[in-house]
Amino acid sequence: MKVTHLHDVKKAAVEMEGVRNVIKQIPVSAHDGSPAYSFRVFTIGPGGNTPYHTHPFEHINYIIAGAGVIVNESGQEQSVAAGDFALVLPGEKHQYKNTADTDPLIMICAVPKEYE
Repeated sequence: MKVTHLHDVKKAAVEMEGVRNVIKQIPVSAHDGSPAYSFRVFTIGPGGNTPYHTHPFEHINYIIAGAGVIVNESGQEQSVAAGDFALVLPGEKHQYKNTADTDPLIMICAVPKEYE
């Protein structure tokens, strides 16, 4: 069994094309012996965003804090806020944006362990 607190998990800036002001933490992954999923936590700073991208696996997101939007395949934006869940299906193009001026958008992102 592994128990860890998010404050004790290493933070790393996400450095890739299309990303702005995003920090990633990985509290649970295959490195911990997880048989199916990795759990990541993304902190998207004010005005920040993930890339507009797609991948061949699903992921499930839970918004811990803040508010923003998810941009879907057709470019439409759907609001998300603390307490919301989002399911992104395999091959579905998407992007998260923090639309706040001061508060971070923080979310848990569950993906198959092979991805992380």
